[in-house]
Amino acid sequence: MSKRVFIGCGSQPKNTRFDMRYLNGGDGSFGPDFGGATVFTNIRAGYLRECPNIGRLLRNLRFTLRGESEVMAGILERKLAPEAAAAEWLEANPAALKVWYEGVSTFDGRPALQESAPPPVARAARGFEPWVTRHKIPLGPAVAASIDYIKTHGKAFFAATSIVIGGSVGAVNAMLSGTPAWLLILLVAGLAWLLHRSIGLAIFIVAALLFIMNQGYWAATLETLALVFVSALFSTLMGVPIGIAAAHRPRLYEALRPVLDLMQTLPTFVYLIPTLVLFGLGVVPGLISTVIFALPAPIRLTHLGISSVPRPLLEAGDAFGATPMQRLWKIELPSARPMILAGVTQCIMLSLSMVVIAALVGAGGLGVPVVRALNSVQIDVGFEAGIAIVLLAIILDRVSRPRHSSVSR
Repeated sequence: MSKRVFIGCGSQPKNTRFDMRYLNGGDGSFGPDFGGATVFTNIRAGYLRECPNIGRLLRNLRFTLRGESEVMAGILERKLAPEAAAAEWLEANPAALKVWYEGVSTFDGRPALQESAPPPVARAARGFEPWVTRHKIPLGPAVAASIDYIKTHGKAFFAATSIVIGGSVGAVNAMLSGTPAWLLILLVAGLAWLLHRSIGLAIFIVAALLFIMNQGYWAATLETLALVFVSALFSTLMGVPIGIAAAHRPRLYEALRPVLDLMQTLPTFVYLIPTLVLFGLGVVPGLISTVIFALPAPIRLTHLGISSVPRPLLEAGDAFGATPMQRLWKIELPSARPMILAGVTQCIMLSLSMVVIAALVGAGGLGVPVVRALNSVQIDVGFEAGIAIVLLAIILDRVSRPRHSSVSR
């Protein structure tokens, strides 16, 4: 039993989407029947005697290049479900069913073509849901066209952005890698002790970093630290001024709030798609996605801190003739400092979580062994890398957390 699928072309082949007249030669170039392919289906002995109609139907099936192109155009260009695209094509080409059902009958002997008008698939496609699907709002094509336009007209901007971001991450990573490991561990532990005056925290940091080095993830940890540092720096430099401006201008914050809500509710993988398209694989799309993902935290908490400054302090500053800039630097920022630092801490933790996911687009760091372990089901590698990420997250959280918070606990 076989079914012939005609996918070849004549001397001047046509395609519903592309002009392919440059192809020629017919059988000499494409093979017998202009490149038609015969697909054979093996069946068990006696099957055709038991189900002769199935055999006739499969022998009668013919698919042309035009028919295939029309169905695929519905699926790829108009984003129809395969069933809806096939049903739409059958409704527009009823003659195809006549050929396919030639000699095919139902169980009681009636012609199958009469019983299948309209076909079951076509009847299902006439419901409410297929109708809505066929009239799909072209959101995806519009976004794709916008990204193509941006890519075409923003090459210089994207190149400059890639140089700045890639150079920043490379410089921080080179600085960390160039520092002797023992000295870097002592510096981090000393910084923790200076900020929190906790010997236990310093000892924990030394032990955690030595454990990460022992497991063989020291270089990956330094890459992750560089990514987190640069992304948190950019997020803070943008987020804190935006938060201050939003606190002074309520209408600005009302406009920003739905955008911030959207940024915090979108799945993390969504951020990787446009940046990957615009910048390609590498550290740049991963870091930009991380900055976008972590940016709402410093904006919201800075806005909350500035908005929560006690009114008597502001009135006292105004009474002493403070200018708006003096009031900001000497009253508002000192009063909102704990809240702003909490936003920075949250920004660092969000950056770490996103940096790990950004390994999917070539960002590097501790996310690479995690992704590799997921792809190859390496439990040992995944567990080791996961423990390293957890220890690094604890270190960053404890070091960046304001001192009064740790004392209050």
